[in-house]
Amino acid sequence: MSWGTDLWDQFENLDKHTQWGIDFLERYAKFVKERLEIEQTYAKQLRNLVKKYCPKRSKDDEPRFTSCLSFYAILNELNDYAGQREVVAEEMGHKVYGELMRYSQDLKAERKHHLQEGRKAQQYLDQCWKQMDNSKKKFERECREAEKSQIMFERLDNDINATKSEVEKAKSQLYLRTHMADESKNEYAAQLQTFNAEQWKHFNAAIPQIFKNLQDMDERRTVKLGETYRSFAEVERKVIPIISKCLEGMVTAAKNVDERKDSSIVVESFKSGFEPPGDFPFEDFSQNIQRTGSDGTIGTPKNDGSRPDPKHAIGKAKNKLWLFGKKPKAPNLEDLSHLPPEQRRKKLQQRIDELSRELQKEMDQRDALNKMKDVYEKNPQMGDPGSLQPKISETICNMEKLRSEIHKNETWLAEVEGGKQSTRSDRRSSTDVNHHAPHGRESPEGSYTDDHSQEHRSPPQPDPHEFDDEFDDDDPLPVIGHCKALYSFDGSNEGTLVMKEDEVLYVIEEDKGDGWTRVRKQSGEEGYVPTSYVEITMEKHSKA
Repeated sequence: MSWGTDLWDQFENLDKHTQWGIDFLERYAKFVKERLEIEQTYAKQLRNLVKKYCPKRSKDDEPRFTSCLSFYAILNELNDYAGQREVVAEEMGHKVYGELMRYSQDLKAERKHHLQEGRKAQQYLDQCWKQMDNSKKKFERECREAEKSQIMFERLDNDINATKSEVEKAKSQLYLRTHMADESKNEYAAQLQTFNAEQWKHFNAAIPQIFKNLQDMDERRTVKLGETYRSFAEVERKVIPIISKCLEGMVTAAKNVDERKDSSIVVESFKSGFEPPGDFPFEDFSQNIQRTGSDGTIGTPKNDGSRPDPKHAIGKAKNKLWLFGKKPKAPNLEDLSHLPPEQRRKKLQQRIDELSRELQKEMDQRDALNKMKDVYEKNPQMGDPGSLQPKISETICNMEKLRSEIHKNETWLAEVEGGKQSTRSDRRSSTDVNHHAPHGRESPEGSYTDDHSQEHRSPPQPDPHEFDDEFDDDDPLPVIGHCKALYSFDGSNEGTLVMKEDEVLYVIEEDKGDGWTRVRKQSGEEGYVPTSYVEITMEKHSKA
């Protein structure tokens, strides 16, 4: 069926129909736009939800329970799912909405062009009809005038009283009107023939072609709608495999929840390593009271003739009673001696592993710098080898510090694993009791202090008698290196040495893991200084 032949007289209705088609296309485009905005909002809300329930955590706060790990895995999958919703919105905006809006503009321009051609053809046909109608009216008017002239001539010709001149004049008028009527007739016939030809051409050629173009345009619009409907669904279908993987990941995360493993993690996290407290012995305070025979009905447990050691019982209870109540807050000691044995062992092992990783990084950096230095020495144009020496020295210094820290922590770890408590704990208790060191400060092996303002600038306070036996030997020790003071140290306790910031000292004994280094001033005065307060450079060959 063709619009040009079947709808030749429906120009106005076709005008309205094509306008409705473009309006419908734009309405569908608006629907797609609102749909993609919903997808964008949905994706944004999902991402905000994931961000809300997956906050930033420090390394120590990383979850270890399978239920927590599975939940965070589900959040990650949900974040990926939100990304796929964003892909859907983006594809809809580009392949559907954008394409529809561009096509709508093209349709409007094409429709306007075809309708203008149709109106021009109609205007030309109307003009031809008007010319034909004018010639027709003129011919009719001339014929009436010719008829009047003929009646006048016949009346005068039959009137005997009419003069010859009057008859001739009427005859001449009749001839003129008849001639003009013939000319009008010929003109009307020509105009009619022209109009008929143009009308046939209009309704059989021009209008059918214009309507055919409008029909093609409307059919293309319908096809484009079908294509965008399919694209609308294809955009959703393309992300279904990835969304399915996200959902499968959530199911896998749910299957990974292991209640047994979570329970073992709880045990591992809070196990103290202590033995449960034993029974308290009965303390009989009535042994020195003389009893009568009738009093013997109440027996007392025998204790091998000796009284129990109350200090032992009290000390045992002192260490265990917190298990049944609120655990007392312990200071954050460097050797972690305030922790239960099992927890202390794990913390020390973690610290050793971290320090080992840092040491490996420094060693890799040192090797890289040495290789670069060799390249510079072989090819001076590439750089100055001397410019790398400060960095190499700094790296070596960092390595020594890390090795010292590792050795110190390994010593503490060996104490825990061997089941022995460090003698430093006894020294620390003795120091607190005898008031040889300020309250809250640790022995030379640690760096704990309650005075936060002196946390980095003041050294640990040693036991006054701790270094007494270190200086009994009169033979001077050989110099094994030198160091530079990073901070001032007052050396108020016996065995320590006063030093000023940036002062250079000789190293005569390395840090043995207790945080103290033995040094000598140029004046010959010797003593201990905190290892963390100095930058040490060891000599390749020891010198006296």
